[in-house]
Amino acid sequence: MKSVDPFKDLLHTEKPLQIVGVINALCALLAARAGFKAIYLSGAGVANADFGLPDIGLTSLSEVAEQTRRIVSVTALPLLVDADTGWGDHASAIARTITVLERAGAAGLHLEDQVWPKRCGHLAGKHIISKAMMVDKIKAAVDSCQRKGFHLMIRTDALAVEGESKTLERIQAYVEAGASSIFLEGVSRLETYSTFVHKISVPVLANLTEFGKTPLFTIKEMEQTGVSMLLYPLSAFRMMNQAAEKTYAVIRQQGSQQLIIKDMQTRQSLYDLLDYESNLP
Repeated sequence: MKSVDPFKDLLHTEKPLQIVGVINALCALLAARAGFKAIYLSGAGVANADFGLPDIGLTSLSEVAEQTRRIVSVTALPLLVDADTGWGDHASAIARTITVLERAGAAGLHLEDQVWPKRCGHLAGKHIISKAMMVDKIKAAVDSCQRKGFHLMIRTDALAVEGESKTLERIQAYVEAGASSIFLEGVSRLETYSTFVHKISVPVLANLTEFGKTPLFTIKEMEQTGVSMLLYPLSAFRMMNQAAEKTYAVIRQQGSQQLIIKDMQTRQSLYDLLDYESNLP
């Protein structure tokens, strides 16, 4: 029987599956236009873009859920949502996280095994909860899922803290507890991906974020490791920020947009993306 899990289904036609980050609904439309089959809402993206805050667990579940609702309202692409540490370690907190994001329209989410307040996965000084505590959180999440096929990805930051052997033990326990897939964070070598993929019975995701510990491996390089999913969480966001910074500087210094108008999205292009004419009353 064919799975209703949209991420696992997509692996039949695109492996590794490229999952691209979108910080808002308009970016989701652009990602769909570019041909991506799955999209991602980063916790850092919500904190940074919507609130001007660092990604250290300061945003709430309701704030992430609201952005989830906005994104899924404009696209049918399955959305994977960054749920950080789940806004709590107790079963009731995890259950509420699952329920709220399911109802918001997420196709799946990932929970991580860091101690709250968490740190970026590519920074030093991370701390992780015990394997037993994380297993209990996963079981609570599995028990709380109401939608068949809801994708429960589990992210582990243990590699930088405990090394490969203990990380593998954790992952195996996470899979036994019901993880749909594994988000292996902070990997620096292709060989490491290969080692883990061949010992894990569920799909593995590689986070190819920029300026971190993981080199920007190509899709051909990643294919050889057996990794199932590739994540580009904030690539467009970083480009947008750089472009905005340049735009503000040019207008302020030159007193005109004339030098950069050629690099701007045109009004017509935006209207086409939004299907402007057909939405007129």
